[in-house]
Amino acid sequence: MRVAVTGGAGFIGSHVVDQLLEAGHDVVVVDMLPPHRDVEARAVDVLDLDGLQQATADCDAVFHLAAVSNVKDVERDPARAVAVNVVGTTNVWEAARRNELRRAVLASTVWVYGAAVGQRGLDERTPMVVDSIGHTYTATKLAAEMVVHSMHDLYGQPFTILRYGIPYGPRMRSDLVIARFVDNALAGRPITIEGSGLQYRNYVYVEDLARAHVLALSDAGENEVFNLEGPEPVSVRRIAEAVQLALDHRVRIVHGPARAGDFTGREVSAERARTRLGWEPRVGFEDGLRRYIEWLVDETGEAAASTMNG
Repeated sequence: MRVAVTGGAGFIGSHVVDQLLEAGHDVVVVDMLPPHRDVEARAVDVLDLDGLQQATADCDAVFHLAAVSNVKDVERDPARAVAVNVVGTTNVWEAARRNELRRAVLASTVWVYGAAVGQRGLDERTPMVVDSIGHTYTATKLAAEMVVHSMHDLYGQPFTILRYGIPYGPRMRSDLVIARFVDNALAGRPITIEGSGLQYRNYVYVEDLARAHVLALSDAGENEVFNLEGPEPVSVRRIAEAVQLALDHRVRIVHGPARAGDFTGREVSAERARTRLGWEPRVGFEDGLRRYIEWLVDETGEAAASTMNG
């Protein structure tokens, strides 16, 4: 299958490209940035509908990962975030419709459960309430999902929505919490926890997350929504302690103010992905953290490799 990946030069997108190629698919990266490996690429902005139509004209499917995903960037420029995350999604789906693609796959997020009714046993059928969204980022992702559903209802465009757990691993942005903690530990700086440190996420190792995209192209994934949640809750404090243990550093932990509208973590089920796609996370948190640190040390030439336990 020939597959386009918007945002294929990014953190998650680059791993999706790796997994698709490994599975034997022909891949084209649609991104304003160059890809991380030698693969066909087309420099097209998701706000350029005509460009998207041309870039995906010879494809069978498109994975749409391009988005403003840094919540601080969303806070700084909400108008741009809405344009990229909502209008951009609409453009990708319109290009898919015009080109009669067999599937269009949206990268969404478990942040949408910040607007969920209830706190426990949340799954893909859990209702959302508009006045509980809490953050513009969440609003843009829910709006993008609504666009996808409406494009199916109106035009019959086949889709899959993947609600990502919180990803981590090689090539992640340096401003993400795990990367920041590791960078601080390597430099001997304090690790700053925003809020109490009791807030948690079900972190999912990026290669596990990317593997689900290949499975989602199956017939079982058509016109479905899947939570790609990590295997267990991991608190921010546990991350800090795991970094200390992995690097054998005595780093001071300090607390700062909590982020406004932050997703504090809820119990989100990934059972549908397991039963329908055969997908389960394989990499535990401490193992994934160690893999990330090893990659970082190799990439940066940090002298910290000798400090790692084990």
